Amino acid sequence: MLSLLTFMPLLGAIVIFLFVGREYSSDDSLRASRNARYVALFTTIAEIGLSAYMLYYVVVHGGSQNDGLFFLQEEIWLNLFYYKIGIDQLSAIMIFLTTCMIFVAVWISSNVKYRVREYMILFLLLETFLIGVFCALDIVLFYVFFEGVLIPMFLIIGIWGGKNRSFAAYKFFLYTFAGSLFMLLAMIAMYIETGTTDMIRLSMYNFPDTYMEIAGVGIPGGMQTLLWICFFIAFAVKTPMWPVHTWLPDAHVEAPTAGSVILASVLLKMGGYGFLRFSLPMFPVATELFDGTVVVLSVIAVLYASLIALVQQDIKKLVAYSSIAHMGIVTLGIFSGEKVGIDGAIVQMISHGFISAGMFMMVGILYERFHTRDISCYGNLVSFMPLTALLFGVLTFANISLPGTSGFVGEFLVLSASFYNHTEATIFAVVGVVLSAGYGLWLLQRVFFGVTSSYASDIVSKLECQCVKRKLDLSWSEKVVLFPIIFIIIILGFCPFLITTLLVGFYP
Repeated sequence: MLSLLTFMPLLGAIVIFLFVGREYSSDDSLRASRNARYVALFTTIAEIGLSAYMLYYVVVHGGSQNDGLFFLQEEIWLNLFYYKIGIDQLSAIMIFLTTCMIFVAVWISSNVKYRVREYMILFLLLETFLIGVFCALDIVLFYVFFEGVLIPMFLIIGIWGGKNRSFAAYKFFLYTFAGSLFMLLAMIAMYIETGTTDMIRLSMYNFPDTYMEIAGVGIPGGMQTLLWICFFIAFAVKTPMWPVHTWLPDAHVEAPTAGSVILASVLLKMGGYGFLRFSLPMFPVATELFDGTVVVLSVIAVLYASLIALVQQDIKKLVAYSSIAHMGIVTLGIFSGEKVGIDGAIVQMISHGFISAGMFMMVGILYERFHTRDISCYGNLVSFMPLTALLFGVLTFANISLPGTSGFVGEFLVLSASFYNHTEATIFAVVGVVLSAGYGLWLLQRVFFGVTSSYASDIVSKLECQCVKRKLDLSWSEKVVLFPIIFIIIILGFCPFLITTLLVGFYP
């Protein structure tokens, strides 16, 4: 079942490659594009169903009575290659988020006009690699999937991105690939030291204190420090943490809307997932040694990104910097030293996944209508796009952690947990949260309220003169994905136990 979930998108990509015709003429192009979209949509919908079943299975069979167990494990020896996958509470949640966001990315890609066939193949390959990251139970297999994610995302940015897409794509690839090389070296050292690549045997939190002696698997404290640093570099780049964050704004600005949605909602979470799966359970001595340093870096990221966002004139870049700030809250919770903080970090990752997806979709909608991301070119759009203004407002309130939204729950849990062990740092982090309200509300006011800019007025009048049938406000296809996202954000804001009860027993 897990292998089917992991590799079904790959099968869908193969079907498109083999059976969907190439675009030799205009008729062939239209037919190939339509068929490629149908195959990709069918595959992603099936993936959502399978991931929902996996999540249901974990809810029913998980909890405190099965602390530390991975469900539905599959393992095969393929000569020298060890294939082992499984899911636990965290994996099931992240896989469900991934399948939902890939469906959203495919659904909103109707405006892609060229190489649609290749475009859909890359997103399906990306889904396979992402799901593989979240269910791999072997460090070599994890590294293969972790690095595999770079290839389709590099091509998505480099082919379908903006005018500076080549620079952004290479910067994204080189940053993340260079960071992962340190992780590869650490994995080789771990195998030499312990004689195993099994992540369960290498993890400490899943088993009693005597397990390491029984299994004969242990990593000395001094070696843990070096290994922890290597893994930290890889996951810090992916998160991204200050000061290795500079690839993210460029990648977001140049990526197509669907690429930005996946980049913010899922790819950034790979860093947080790595900390939870590797740094904390495998290197507890080093984690305790460096947790104060990571907390400081997290707070710097929150403050720095929030201040930079305040002066941005590009809507997409502003939202990109807000993602850096919110991921700083995630790492603050992971290294807070409290289980409540870890729970809050996971809630924040899921919450930010849906919120950031909605925000970047909104940016894409505005760009499609007005062909600019300059904030000064907007104003009083509520008169022309009332529903867009309403949903943008809800997403903005969630992004600034207004109570009643999922954004509030994660940040409140993280800040309340970190306050016990890192009081001064938490106070500075709260300042960053206040700054997020500043740039979020200011963005909302400048784009949808105030005086209509001459640029926006010219666009609206031109559309009215040409009697364009499609109105500026949201289309039905945009409502199909935005309404569920808004619904999930609000439901998790009022019922956070839907996630927190699932995490009972995940990390003692």
